[in-house]
Amino acid sequence: MRIGILGTGMLASALGSRWTRAGHEIAVAGRSLAKAQQVAARLGGRARALTVREAIVEVDAVLLAVPWSGVEDTLCRVEAFTGTLAGMTLIDPTNAVDHGVGVLHTPLGRSGAQRVAELAPGAHVVKAFHLFPAQQWSDPANPPVTVAICGDHPDALRVTETLVRDAGAHAAVLGPLDRARQLEEAAGFVIGLAFKGFDPRAAVPRVPATR
Repeated sequence: MRIGILGTGMLASALGSRWTRAGHEIAVAGRSLAKAQQVAARLGGRARALTVREAIVEVDAVLLAVPWSGVEDTLCRVEAFTGTLAGMTLIDPTNAVDHGVGVLHTPLGRSGAQRVAELAPGAHVVKAFHLFPAQQWSDPANPPVTVAICGDHPDALRVTETLVRDAGAHAAVLGPLDRARQLEEAAGFVIGLAFKGFDPRAAVPRVPATR
């Protein structure tokens, strides 16, 4: 597949590295073309640096790999409000939470992913990759994890499931995009416990899978 990555931070580099090793073509873009070129050079393979508008042309998926504070600006720069991302799989790994606290910024009953969908009309938004830090993907020796995802579009979910597997993880579809708030609250729960010095894994009961 051809994947556009909007962002040049740790998550962009980590997932981009996994996907280039799986044979995908990566287009990296950010506010700084020079930074995008550095990331693309580190990724090697079929990775290249482009402008943000070029990075979303004829792609199978777009990864919105920016902090929550940069989401609106990034989507404005690709003119998503005009429908430039319509019909595309748009993967949202952002966390709209207070750093070190885990409280969500979004209004009660609303999710960050739903706000992304509002800012990018017509895009097939999928919530994914938001729960694990970039370090999970940057070290190939890390054991596989399960990435919970949700979205409204079957094709976008299938594309995202493939990219989760190609990142070395298992994909679990939780449901439609209106479940994204639940996934984002889970991230806030994990972040809050971790910054208070507790292991989040110890706060979750081990429940056997039913299938």
